[in-house]
Amino acid sequence: MITFDSLTLKAFLEENKDFLSGARINKIQQPTRRDFLFSLRNNGETKQFYININPQYYHLCFASKENIEKRVIEIPQKPPMFCMLLRKYLQNSRIAKVNQPQYERILEFYVETYNEIGDKIYLCLAIELMGKYSNVILYNYDTNMILGCAHNVGAEKSREREMYGGLPYVYPPKQNKMDILDYNGEVDYETLQNDFYWFSKSFAMQCKGQSLENLKSFVSLNKHVPAISEDLKTYSLYSNLLDNPVKSNSVNDMIDDYYSEYIYRDKFKTLKTHYESIVNQKLKKVVKSLKQMEYQVMQNKNADTYRLWGDLIMANLYNLKDYSKEISVYDYENDKQIIIKLDESKTLKDNANKFYKLYNKAKTSNAKLNELIEGLKQKQSYNESLLYSIRIAENIEELHELNDEVVETPKDKQKKVHSEPIKIELENETRIFIGRNNRQNDLIVSKLSSEDDLWFHIKDCTGSHVLLKTQKLTDELIYKCAKLAKEYSTAKTSTKAGVIYTKRKYLRKPPAAALGYVTYKNEKEIVVE
Repeated sequence: MITFDSLTLKAFLEENKDFLSGARINKIQQPTRRDFLFSLRNNGETKQFYININPQYYHLCFASKENIEKRVIEIPQKPPMFCMLLRKYLQNSRIAKVNQPQYERILEFYVETYNEIGDKIYLCLAIELMGKYSNVILYNYDTNMILGCAHNVGAEKSREREMYGGLPYVYPPKQNKMDILDYNGEVDYETLQNDFYWFSKSFAMQCKGQSLENLKSFVSLNKHVPAISEDLKTYSLYSNLLDNPVKSNSVNDMIDDYYSEYIYRDKFKTLKTHYESIVNQKLKKVVKSLKQMEYQVMQNKNADTYRLWGDLIMANLYNLKDYSKEISVYDYENDKQIIIKLDESKTLKDNANKFYKLYNKAKTSNAKLNELIEGLKQKQSYNESLLYSIRIAENIEELHELNDEVVETPKDKQKKVHSEPIKIELENETRIFIGRNNRQNDLIVSKLSSEDDLWFHIKDCTGSHVLLKTQKLTDELIYKCAKLAKEYSTAKTSTKAGVIYTKRKYLRKPPAAALGYVTYKNEKEIVVE
């Protein structure tokens, strides 16, 4: 990804100055601490002016409805303090003038408004797009005093330029560079970015080998044709400087389309990682509990030994003494003499009863433990399936489908509309359904299937439910569905894997089972390579 530079800002302002000058600020919103949305109206037209001061992809533009959705903008119910400050001073005011300080990545809105007692005041909103120092600052133009900032900057963050309410606003320190329009010497393309204003690192790389005359023409924005590279890795104000350029309708569209794509990718990656972390934590707890319970069941296997000891004591009451520390008896079940340690404060009969109690307790405990283990195994299977769905999700919309499951939203607050499983239409009225998440898997089994439909699933792995509906079953169809079951599973990259299939009528969903969980019988297996 390339960074937003001063020449791109210059081109944007040149293109949109007429709309910005005199525009009314109808609405101000701050979705997060790093982005803003201003609703501006001028000449009978309303546009959404978007500002992003994230150090990774700082930029500004008029955002299209499509790209606002792509940025996944969510307006908080309670606006941040800085947003309230901007609304107090700027909302319903007009932008009197816009300006870009020479060579800077700063856009200034000058606004005439009124203070609390009705006096006219002149304010400036400075939008600074400078990497990790990006900021939005509101200050009084007459007094030069800062009213507020998106981010306060103290001495511990910047010794050269502190920034918070009550301090005077000062421009960033000037860089020791030249204006190429005033230059007539030799150009060193390796140091172009460091020698001259307007040239960012990416733009300097694009300009390698260009004549001085062309470089001056570029900076003057002569005949610029904005474009984004086909692979979306870069953009340029001059399409001829790119390999495989896709031309944009305007500088604004170029900025909007390019950065909205990167914001979308970043939010998708962040959300996917977040969901994976939540589900992995759940899985970790389930597996830990499962191991503990299975260990307890193994320990309880000594229950039969307790019963045997009780039986042996009762069988030998006639020839043993009470209150003994231990006894030696013949174990008729295992055909050997054994020693049983006793509680010498108890009679033989009481010791036998103690062993019978331990036996009954262990048996009862195992029955309850086995029931809990079955429930935990279902939870494990469900969360493994959920984790798989998260990992195969290809867009934010598919991740949002999983939100109710990941965060365990109460039923009355869950989304009412959900996407449908993948549907493949073939000849002879044959249809194949593939579930990409637990909800779709559940829908396939509970709503879309008939008794004689065939159900497919990868064996001993996590994967999608695949359902075949056909009037004409063939070996080719069975193999095709088996291949799809392997493809949509964690065994996708395996050289070969087993796939089970059975009729829908042999599936059963246990009471209170998790979404998509079923048991099956009368299954067959096919190996897919």
